[in-house]
Amino acid sequence: MLEHMLVPLDGSPLAECVLPHVVALAHAFGARVTVLRILERTRAADPTRSVDPLDWHIRKAEAGAYLDGVAARLQEVGLRVEKGLLEGQAAERIVEFAHTTDVSLVLLSSHGRSGLSGWNISGVVQKIVLRAYMPTMIVRAYHPASGDLDGLRYRRLMIPLDCSQRAECVLPVATKLARFHKSRLLLTHVVRRPELICRAPPMQGDLNLVEQISERNRQEAGRYLKQLQARLSLDIEGHLLVEDSAEAPLHDLVRQENVDLVVLSAHGYSGETKWPYGSVALNFIAYGTTPLLIVQDLSLEELERTQAEMAAREHRGH
Repeated sequence: MLEHMLVPLDGSPLAECVLPHVVALAHAFGARVTVLRILERTRAADPTRSVDPLDWHIRKAEAGAYLDGVAARLQEVGLRVEKGLLEGQAAERIVEFAHTTDVSLVLLSSHGRSGLSGWNISGVVQKIVLRAYMPTMIVRAYHPASGDLDGLRYRRLMIPLDCSQRAECVLPVATKLARFHKSRLLLTHVVRRPELICRAPPMQGDLNLVEQISERNRQEAGRYLKQLQARLSLDIEGHLLVEDSAEAPLHDLVRQENVDLVVLSAHGYSGETKWPYGSVALNFIAYGTTPLLIVQDLSLEELERTQAEMAAREHRGH
């Protein structure tokens, strides 16, 4: 399931906010962990200036010592840890490493060495998330991190579902986490009211039609959630909402129910292979405020490459 977890770090305290989550997940899944550091060339005012070999050697030694320290801390709490130190552009090398070493989950801090910003995730994290094409976890660095590596427990997990088999790809991960941490699962479905195209105020018959369809979908979703609750035999709380859109009510529920972790499928009914994420997953990446674990339902081969990605590959080295 999640057998090999990749943890990119840049040496900053902000990036280390992922470490308690690494321990919480690795213990739950019995996973091995690779902590990875990418050594990037410092941007100088003069781009033609060569790298000082002594300075580069010192930076590389410091990065290696840092990884040794992190690995030792994780090993002290019982994790199997490997280390990786690479050179190059951070996002590209992290994605490349993940694709070539059988990584099953990438754990990322929303921000790192560049500091907190008004953006919900940093530019490097955005690049990795959009190109990893695999299960990914984002931990929000602007929330205080626990100093106790082994003390994190997920008490309340929210699982948004749209009644599709595709969205259920999260259930093996979510249920294993729930059993290990003795968590409550919040199975959540939002029935979206049909949108009417009206150049004038809708007629009563139109409004009645919307309510009929919404009620029909609400009943169907209710049966689905009850069947799922009976099947999973866990501490489960069902939430069935009828709203005009799905995203805002889900965010509200996360806040109201003090959710510790959102576990979400990359796609649902309407997701396409053209993009790695559907609209709800993208919304939670961009605007979510709690730790987010996205399970990718499509394989690397099924996802279509963007024109930018194909063009970059074609012209690489030119």
